[in-house]
Amino acid sequence: MSVYSHGFARISAAVPLLALADPRVNAQRTVELIRQAADDGAALVAFPELGMCGYSVDDLVQQDALLDAVMEAVGDVAEATAGLRPLVAIGAPLRVDDGLFNCAVLIQDGQILGVTPKSYLPNYREFYEQRYFAAARDAVVDTVVLGGREVPFGADLIFEAADLPGFRVHAEICEDGWVPIPPSTVASLAGATVLVNLSGSPVTIGKESYREALVTGHSARCVAAQVYVASGFGESTTDLAWDGDALIAENGTLLQRSEAFAMRPQLITADVDLDRLRTERARMISLRDQVGDYAEQARGFRRIGFTLGDLDQPTGGLRRTVPRFPFVPSDDAVRERRCREVMHIQVQGLAQRLRAIGLERIVIGVSGGLDSTLALLVAVETFDRMGLPRSGIHAYTMPGFATGDATLARSHVLMDSLGVSGNELDIRPSCLQMLADLGHRFADGEPVYDVTFENVQAGERTSHLFRLANQLGGIVLGTGDLSELALGWCTYGVGDQMSHYNVNGSVPKSLIQHQIRWMITAGSYREDTTGALREILDDVISPELVPASEDGQVQSTEDAVGPYELHDFFLYYLTRFGYRPSKIAYLAEQAWTDKNTGVWPSMMSDDERHAYDPATIRGWLEVFLTRFMANQFKRTAMPNGPKIGSGGSLSPRGDWRAPSDAPSTAWLDALD
Repeated sequence: MSVYSHGFARISAAVPLLALADPRVNAQRTVELIRQAADDGAALVAFPELGMCGYSVDDLVQQDALLDAVMEAVGDVAEATAGLRPLVAIGAPLRVDDGLFNCAVLIQDGQILGVTPKSYLPNYREFYEQRYFAAARDAVVDTVVLGGREVPFGADLIFEAADLPGFRVHAEICEDGWVPIPPSTVASLAGATVLVNLSGSPVTIGKESYREALVTGHSARCVAAQVYVASGFGESTTDLAWDGDALIAENGTLLQRSEAFAMRPQLITADVDLDRLRTERARMISLRDQVGDYAEQARGFRRIGFTLGDLDQPTGGLRRTVPRFPFVPSDDAVRERRCREVMHIQVQGLAQRLRAIGLERIVIGVSGGLDSTLALLVAVETFDRMGLPRSGIHAYTMPGFATGDATLARSHVLMDSLGVSGNELDIRPSCLQMLADLGHRFADGEPVYDVTFENVQAGERTSHLFRLANQLGGIVLGTGDLSELALGWCTYGVGDQMSHYNVNGSVPKSLIQHQIRWMITAGSYREDTTGALREILDDVISPELVPASEDGQVQSTEDAVGPYELHDFFLYYLTRFGYRPSKIAYLAEQAWTDKNTGVWPSMMSDDERHAYDPATIRGWLEVFLTRFMANQFKRTAMPNGPKIGSGGSLSPRGDWRAPSDAPSTAWLDALD
């Protein structure tokens, strides 16, 4: 399977061993890396600034012998690319009329497509480029003859692939990317999606981190991919050192980086997601507003067309990490920070709601499962921060016909150890009365465990909670999570769908599990509390509405609707980026097969260390799409609750607004 079939473009940054002032050798080494990138299926490969001769040649750049050799080297590189896919960006000093320009030469399939001169020349500290070069604005022509043909010349060039939608490349050189308004900023407004920066950039203390901030930040502001490549080993160390720093970023995320100070050639590669960039740009109306502000400059850009060709050939696995848990950071420090932020957001939301309505009591149902546990912990933290007694949290565990002894016991441990007002309220008598009123056969002693049987219990719990809130002068705190809302695995009008305020409404199940894990280590809970929390994490996810089977098998949510870890994966890419189902399935295969390298085993229990085959992924994705579209009516009636993440809200007042009666036909057809 080709990454190009799923909206990706494979791009590379190359750092050759430099032969200072020897263009012939540099051309040979450049061609070697181009061929390596081509064999790997790359669509673009970028090289350092002045890579044909070296950035540190100083006054030698004004020597005719060197400039003539550079011209021959550029021709040799162009000739060697015949029949190869990648668009190649190399750095070279070129004479144009009476000026000498520091240029990026763009080459593809044996042809020089265009030349971009450097716009802004540094002339401070270790840089003295105005001693040698003219700036792009000094040129009086917009074409130049190279390789016997006239090609476009200027900083206003965008190179667009005719056969890869959205692959539009703009090149700039080193200092161009360090000024307040880089040429690539306007180029991105003009449609460029991949921004290339050919850099010399000698290394000094602190520069590596500054480059990363510059590249990732610029890619985020421009909603683009950026390739940055600096000079490496072989440059003159008369007064400077060179680390060969190369980075590939996409919309604020660093995808790949070279090894610093390597004394060997390097080629780094990543697959950038053109679909993601297209989606984000279409949603950011503020970006379109800026296009209007720079309309005259943006319209002035020239688009240079080319064809990559043969994009259907298999390209191997995806060259980027696809995490199994997109809602949960894999890095320990980042994950800890995320969990802390989630708690702060939930607590602040609930505290503000209580303060706004002037109440100091909460009513919550505690089942001994994941969702109600997290909501209870949030309530406790909120009351502590507000200086309210925990006794104002009225927690009720309400055993029904299928409530297990273990979950009931854990509910009591949590309520008692956390110091809230804990109560047990047996709902079975009222449920039996309602089932009898309905003429349900279970009331006559028959073991009929249908949807009515289940929802009578769920509804009774909610009815009691709301009336208790009336009696106690408080609000019902919701417990339903984002994953359940997405799947519609919640009973309309009851506690996992309806409440006065829901702190879990935009927290997916996979994040709830890690949130509780984090709270065990970060909180100052009693030993019996942490013991109960660990048991909750280890237990099967179950609504406990149907009695266990004769062999002791407990009702399992994931047996019915599928694994939450997959559904959370599907949910993220469907709602956050609007990807077509085939791409979501492709990404799931990359993440959940044995080949995946983006898994952090230390986070996973033994039974989580597994993989899903393509057929299983496809089957559960069909279930997800069907349920997601069919249950919009439940999400249209969601209670208030704080939004947690940029990809994690289905509130009809926020991120997700959809008709309640739209079919899933188009999505299922696309999956087929």
